[in-house]
Formats: sequence, structure tokens, C-alpha cells
Amino acid sequence: MSDKPALRPDLAVGEALREVARAILTDARTAIESPDNSDAVAVHQFRREMKHWRALLRLLDPFLGAESEGLHITARDIARDLGGARDLQTALDALDDLKQHDLPLSERSVKNMRKRIDELRKAGELTALTADMRLRIAQALGDADVAVNRWPIQQLKFADVAKQLAASYRAARRAVPESWPKASPDALHELRKLVVIHRYQIQVVQPLWKRITKMWISEAQRLRERLGQHQDLEVLERLTEAGQPLAAWRARLEPPIAARQRRHVAAARKVATRLFVDKPGAFQRRLVVMWKTG
Repeated sequence: MSDKPALRPDLAVGEALREVARAILTDARTAIESPDNSDAVAVHQFRREMKHWRALLRLLDPFLGAESEGLHITARDIARDLGGARDLQTALDALDDLKQHDLPLSERSVKNMRKRIDELRKAGELTALTADMRLRIAQALGDADVAVNRWPIQQLKFADVAKQLAASYRAARRAVPESWPKASPDALHELRKLVVIHRYQIQVVQPLWKRITKMWISEAQRLRERLGQHQDLEVLERLTEAGQPLAAWRARLEPPIAARQRRHVAAARKVATRLFVDKPGAFQRRLVVMWKTG
């Protein structure tokens, strides 16, 4: 992570951010084009880079003008169209999570559930990364490369970036539930999206104080994972609804799903309390000091 382009006091802020953008697009292109990647791996890695890309766009939105919106929409739509098979993979991950924590079902039942989910997942993969989709991705990445080259960020100052980083921190902090046990799945999903944005954005300042930023990114990732595991269980539970492939196991799956979700929520609450202890103003001042002493 430390070898990736990032902001450094000895580099112009705008050009450093341009290099960050180019590196993200290169990684996205590699994910899709690498002959070593299966379609499932390619889709997973590409969608991850699109989250990174959109987090950077959010950071730079005030400075890019109308062009930013088009880049957002293109990245969002492609990632969404590739998401079907990935959602089923998260259901498999959730089933594995339950199995590791005293799932009250036989090995045969678990095997049958996995088989049903996996069949749907493989079918989704076959219709996801088609030749047309690969062409669409290549076009989108090419357009993004052109856009990055003309971004009007030559005069950008670190104070501008710090203000935007603090705004994303504030948004995530405000999304933290007042009552975690009563938080809805939608509220937790929204918090997770904001934490993902914050986590990727902090990478651009990692070299300024590596020990602190490494810890910060690690904590944000830990919160993201706990909230993600909660969401994975939601996906699994939806597959137990009437007419869905796991409907026959609904009565036996609901209690362990609910219990495991409570554990993830409790763990997420602890991490969020640590991560968002500073007020946004203090967070912004910390960034400025890191820049000045970096």
C-alpha cells in the first residue's frame, strides 16, 4: 500500500492526485485483462477498484465540475451490472460464517444449500463478464484516462484536500447509529458505504504519518468488514424467503442469522467508537499538522 502514489509534501498536490487516479485505473484494467484471473476474480478486483475510483472522485468533486458526475455514473452502473454473481458469493461467505459459529444444521444440509447458491452464482458469472461487457469496461477506462489528463487540479492545495477528507469523515461519523441494536439494515449498509469511501480516501495521505495512517486504515477496514458480514447475512436471509432457493431452511436459519448479526453489530460499535472519537474539526487539524510536519 505504501508504494502506491499518494500525497507527499515534496510533490504538487494536484499532480500527486492525478497519479493516484492513474494508478487506480491501471489496477482496474489489470484486473479485467490479466490472463491469470478467472472471471470471478476479475469481477471482484475490478469492482473493488471502482469503489476506490469513486471514493477519489468524491474527494475531488468540488474541483472537477460537471464531468465528475458522468464518471461517477459510468463506474456505478458497470459495477452494479457486474454485481449479481458477487452478491451470491457473499451469501456463500455468510453461510461459511454461520458454519464456523455453531450452525445447528447437518453437514448434508449445508452442502445442499451451498450447491444451490453456487449453481446460481456460476450462472451469474457466465452472463456477467461477456465480450460486450469487456468492451464497455475498456471504453469507460479509456474515457476516464482522458478525463484525468484534463482535470483542472493544478492549483489544488493540501488545505482543500484536508477539508474534503474531513467532510467524508463527518458524513461517516453522522451515519453512526445512536442505538446500534435498533439500527436498520439499510442504515448499517449506508454507514458501510461511507466507511468504504473514508477508508480509500485516507490512503492518499498515508505517507504523511505511516504508523498512524496504517492503524487508521486498518481500523476502517475492520469496521467495513464487520458491517459487510452483517450485510452478507442479509443477502443469505433473502434467499430463504418464499420462492427462493433456501426457503426450505428458513425456520432453522433465521435464529442463527439473527444471533450472528448481533455479534457483528456489537463488534462494529466498538470499532466505530474508536474510529470516530474526534470531531471533524479536530480530524481536519490533525491532517494539516501531518502535512506540515511530513
